[in-house]
Amino acid sequence: MNKYQMLIGGARVDAASGECFESLNPFTAKPWALIPRAGAEDVNRAVAAARAAFQGEWRKMTATARGAILRRFADLIAADAARLAEIESTDNGKLLAEMRGQLNYIPQWFHYFGGLADKIEGRVIPIDKPGVFNYTRQEPLGVVAAITPWNSPLLLAAWKLAPALAAGNTIVWKPSEHSSVSALVLAELFEKAGFPPGVVNIVTGFGGEVGEPLITHPDVAMVAFTGGDGTGQHVYELAARGIKHVTLELGGKSANIVFDDADMDAAVNGVVSGIFAATGQTCIAGSRALVQRSIHDVFVERLLALAKTAKMGNPLEATTQVGPVTTHPQYQKVLEYISIAKGEGAACRLGGRAATEQGPWFVEPTIFTGVAPDMRIAREEVFGPVLSVIPFDDEDDAVRIANNSIYGLAAGVWTQSIQRAIRVPERLEVGTVWVNTYRAVSYMSPFGGYKRSGIGRESGQDAIGEYLQTKSVWIDVSGTTRNPFVMG
Repeated sequence: MNKYQMLIGGARVDAASGECFESLNPFTAKPWALIPRAGAEDVNRAVAAARAAFQGEWRKMTATARGAILRRFADLIAADAARLAEIESTDNGKLLAEMRGQLNYIPQWFHYFGGLADKIEGRVIPIDKPGVFNYTRQEPLGVVAAITPWNSPLLLAAWKLAPALAAGNTIVWKPSEHSSVSALVLAELFEKAGFPPGVVNIVTGFGGEVGEPLITHPDVAMVAFTGGDGTGQHVYELAARGIKHVTLELGGKSANIVFDDADMDAAVNGVVSGIFAATGQTCIAGSRALVQRSIHDVFVERLLALAKTAKMGNPLEATTQVGPVTTHPQYQKVLEYISIAKGEGAACRLGGRAATEQGPWFVEPTIFTGVAPDMRIAREEVFGPVLSVIPFDDEDDAVRIANNSIYGLAAGVWTQSIQRAIRVPERLEVGTVWVNTYRAVSYMSPFGGYKRSGIGRESGQDAIGEYLQTKSVWIDVSGTTRNPFVMG
């Protein structure tokens, strides 16, 4: 097994304790890498390095120079995309084809935000008080703690690092303990790009030992977190103790709504893509297929026919379409939810069991019909290849069912009516709506959730504002002396 090191203050280092833990390959369930097991001492070193960099060379650098470094970093990632994609696929079990697609796309985040770095502007306010000049400045927050999940490690890190760095902040990044290798390999590119030491630091380990000390550290100004809503709530509570800025990109129970005027082939393909791509391990998974009752039976038969063709196997092979579940606890959770659904009376029309012949952590693509909106399988996030099909009567019924959720991350709408394509997204309580497509993202478009699906936005121009604070400056230009006992 290869042994990897963290990045602190521009140096590759082991954990202060010298301890490591094993990272498992989800396809084989066997260890393949040794990762430093950091603790509070390592967090303190990383935050101190980030704080020093923020107060030093990085802060003094012009925004244009910072942007140039981000663009150089983008080019380095592009040149190394194939290697990084294979590492990600080995470490988290997602399809190599998808990881290659993500790694080839990730550079665009750093190019885009590198270009935005010197477009951050304040404004002059025509204030209502005579003899006073008032203007605003947009300034970085300071040290940002970026905490990322295991399902798309580098892509979701880019969503945080690119705008945070473009805004002039420094970073302490904690990747998931289940998929840290790509982050530690990426570390070598920061120095090559020209980032001063300490601008980006990477510490690895477990939530209680690294995540909590990082979130509560007094010199951390902001926490940017992606993960489940339960963990997100805990992160939010910890950050609140220090009155820190927070963005939370959390889970979902997204509705993929198919109306009776939809292009049937496109809708079937979109529903399969929404739940079985990435083995359902994505926050935007369309895990609820809402199908208009008039086409329900025909749609389900065509859905089953396509889903049955999904090929499970080694995620590194080009022909594989569904890989393993990434972690053993998640594998057990998915099987538990399948059992719960059966117990609730849902009809299992496809799959519904472990696919042990494929490997230790495989679950068959699973489709349930006869699902009522109040069943747990229709309300709770499974984060696996499990679809609930729910019938609806009309547009009002579809919107009511879709919105009857504690989550509000995304939704899909399948219709050939332009009126409905505009009307229904306005009524859905979610942060992203796809019409006649699904799972499309871009560095140019904001992404985030309503309700328990999160706070704040990532990507697009909205994202950089999350990493800035506004300062108002007042200058008396009148030359007169004012009454000190009366508010001016």
